[in-house]
Amino acid sequence: MNLKNISKATLFSLALSLSLTSCNDWLNLLPDNEQVTEDFWQSKEDVESVVASGYYYMRKSVPTLIVWGELRGGDFYNQGSGYDASKLQDFDMLPSNSLCSYSNLYQVISMANSVLKYAPDVQGKDNTYYTSMMQSHLCEAYFQRAWAYSILVKNYKEVPLIVDAYVNDNAAMKLPKSSESAIIAQIKSDVKAALATGAAKGTFGEDWQTKCRATKWALYALMADICLWNHEYDECIQYANMVINATDAIRPAFIKDMSNWYEIFYPGLSNESILELYWDYNTEGSNNNFTSIFPESGAISGSKSGNCNFTDVAKEKMFQETTQVLVHNAITSLDQRVGRMYLATYAASLNWNGTQLTAGNSVALWKYRGTDVVDMVTVRTHMDANFILYRVADVMLMKAEALVMKGQASWEAAIDLINQIRNRAGLPDYLDLTAASKDDEINALDEYTLLSEVMNQREMEFLGEGHRWYDVLRLARYDATFAPEGTVEDNSSDDYESYKTTGMGEAVFAYKTKAIQLITEYNQTTSPMQLQSVLQNSWAWYLPLPETDITTNDKLKQNPYYE
Repeated sequence: MNLKNISKATLFSLALSLSLTSCNDWLNLLPDNEQVTEDFWQSKEDVESVVASGYYYMRKSVPTLIVWGELRGGDFYNQGSGYDASKLQDFDMLPSNSLCSYSNLYQVISMANSVLKYAPDVQGKDNTYYTSMMQSHLCEAYFQRAWAYSILVKNYKEVPLIVDAYVNDNAAMKLPKSSESAIIAQIKSDVKAALATGAAKGTFGEDWQTKCRATKWALYALMADICLWNHEYDECIQYANMVINATDAIRPAFIKDMSNWYEIFYPGLSNESILELYWDYNTEGSNNNFTSIFPESGAISGSKSGNCNFTDVAKEKMFQETTQVLVHNAITSLDQRVGRMYLATYAASLNWNGTQLTAGNSVALWKYRGTDVVDMVTVRTHMDANFILYRVADVMLMKAEALVMKGQASWEAAIDLINQIRNRAGLPDYLDLTAASKDDEINALDEYTLLSEVMNQREMEFLGEGHRWYDVLRLARYDATFAPEGTVEDNSSDDYESYKTTGMGEAVFAYKTKAIQLITEYNQTTSPMQLQSVLQNSWAWYLPLPETDITTNDKLKQNPYYE
């Protein structure tokens, strides 16, 4: 991230009419490649255009989000020899790797910082720019900045924390990294600031806006997410409940019917969606290019952006769930969707004889490809599926995970949420909470067993949605102190040498060991011995800062694993 370039970041200078209701009109804008200064901010349309540009850069970041979130988690792999994505999945990155780039996320932050700085001044220039409208824009900017930093902190642990608008060459361009705890504090502060305005919307004027712009539901989901990451379980549950227990007439709602699960992806904008990034070829004339990431069959290699093919372990787990759903629901033929699996999450040539499922090796991710026609032939005319950032099932499983980590007294509530997710998928209860033996069965559980079930449900529910790596990394972080106040720039830290070596807390981790075992079990492109050796150093779990930034910014120190 070259901060000087960010100071001249491309802003959208097209004045948008707020009467426009087409997503294409609002999102599909071309930058004018000119530096935007204070003179730009004259009307509410100017503010709206920069808010829109934040979502534009969020969309541009999606291919990276998918590869970051999937290739290290083990459900997908890239077969290209020597390509950047292969190096990512094998934890063999160099700072020169193109997948180290975080430029689009800092563009999101730059747009948000500009709105937060200049939108209030526009009120003095445009008497139709009402306070309620301005505060609504601030809420979206707070979300955009907080969301971008949540992705950065999960992938880099420590990055420069920029909260000022860089719009001229007089601004300081070189900043050191901030600690993980400082970044998380800023994320939480932004969410709380947005909610404190009272202007965070529950709905917008159009359905696509309600699902594709940051609402109060998106703010709640983001807060639950980062609190879980930070081991703040009570606060995670508090914000998750604001989504799960909402009573607003129009609100995100969990889709309970198994037969309706695929509506989340086709046509999209479902009741369950909290926030998704929007594509529509018919109005934009552009695809999201997901087919270059998820091949239709077999393996596609050679792309630096990475191609995601199902690993053998992931395929086996999908087939096992498919079999269980077929048996549990007495499904005798494969001419329909099978829960969240067959012709929903994936498509493959299958044979089912009533007790045994057999399949070939070619398996394609289907949630971004299929339509409402239930077969393996009918696909989207254009690859323009939306990319979902948060949905209600995600928030439910965040809460379940927090309940597990709070201790056995909370496990029944966690199991109830797990059962809801399983039942919607066509699976039987994990544990029958109506049975007389339920207390004994809960007492017989241990924390890792129940946490593993939460992770299993997240794995199967969100395949290809960019969550898996962060779930595995959270598992590794459940052992000890994981976010020391110091950074690698901070040589005064009491535990600096240990921090520089391991990146967190103690030298021996029970959960860290289990996470490494998961990674080595799934990975099919490098040796288990190599992975086990590399991943003992917790800094290897995070990405290196881009080489160009280290070269041009003498205040930055590299992630110590990559020095």
